[in-house]
Amino acid sequence: MFEQDYVMRLIKEMVRAILKLLFNIDTESPTVELLENKEEQETLENLLDMVDAGEINEAENRLYDLTSNTDVNSLEIALLFYSYLNDKTDDFLEENDFSRDEIKLGLENVADSFGLSSIAKMFLTDF
Repeated sequence: MFEQDYVMRLIKEMVRAILKLLFNIDTESPTVELLENKEEQETLENLLDMVDAGEINEAENRLYDLTSNTDVNSLEIALLFYSYLNDKTDDFLEENDFSRDEIKLGLENVADSFGLSSIAKMFLTDF
């Protein structure tokens, strides 16, 4: 329990740090409303609806397709996506064949795609 809380805090702080550094967004609760573009908001909302429906792996696959072009806007969507997932309970994640470690790994992969692996390592290494 304590370890999972620690992991959740690290993930949250990493998302906050990247949002602040790259997008000048300082928020405790990253949400869809942070996206300025309506199309990006709709894309994220669709991904989050899939998460809520238990289609986490499918939503993550769509996210990977979206981030493959390394457009900075897709990075923002990915950060908000993983932040939303990170707020889900361990029971919800487990019921839908997902884990906190997969959130960590997904964030590491996205960060690496955008040349941010050093930031990810700073937050996510050693747990």
